[in-house]
Amino acid sequence: MARRRILLIEDEESISEPLAAALRREAFDPVVAETATEGVEAFRTRPPDLVLLDLMLPDGDGREVLRQIRMSSRTPVIVLTARGEEVEKVVGLELGADDYVVKPFGAAELIARIRAVLRRSNAPAAGSAASTIVVGTVHMNLDTHAVTKGDDQLDLTLKEFELLRMLIQEAGKVVTRTTLMDDVWDPNWYGSTKTLDVHISSLRRKLGDDPVQPRYIHTIRGVGFRFSSAQELADASV
Repeated sequence: MARRRILLIEDEESISEPLAAALRREAFDPVVAETATEGVEAFRTRPPDLVLLDLMLPDGDGREVLRQIRMSSRTPVIVLTARGEEVEKVVGLELGADDYVVKPFGAAELIARIRAVLRRSNAPAAGSAASTIVVGTVHMNLDTHAVTKGDDQLDLTLKEFELLRMLIQEAGKVVTRTTLMDDVWDPNWYGSTKTLDVHISSLRRKLGDDPVQPRYIHTIRGVGFRFSSAQELADASV
């Protein structure tokens, strides 16, 4: 079996060298880029299976690298940041990161996160035999990961796609926060559940939803979220 290629964009050798060695021991194929420019070029030359991205790079902001990656790809990205403040984590997730790890971190924890993200990105959609789900004007193709609302193509990150899939498959029913966190992230998720709210906000924005009077995604306080049923959407359009 071919080794999964991991692009590590990190300028600190004290981090990149031992981490690359640990990845090799775990049967991954690590490629190290020390600058934002090198990272973008390495990504375009030979797209990896996953990107580990430091936010603080000598020639630019890692968030700009993430923006460039998301312009053409949904390849999973795990952000590495020395900043523990919630705002930094939220900004990275809003830009399309699939996970984040705050420095200093252990190699074992990071590799577990990598495996979890890769597993989710390759997992077939569960709970539906159909390759397309349609609720109102929202269409999801589970094979191609294409999502449209009417004539508009929605550019969703992997996490956003998985969240929308879970909500839309249960359209009209409440999906609890715990269920969403366990299925889309991991039952052993170490981070803040604020992550879920950030992704829901991003989904609403891309759907053109009003958070005050939502048409698609409704917040059930203290419980979870509910996607409108096909009948609700039909009635709202009359």
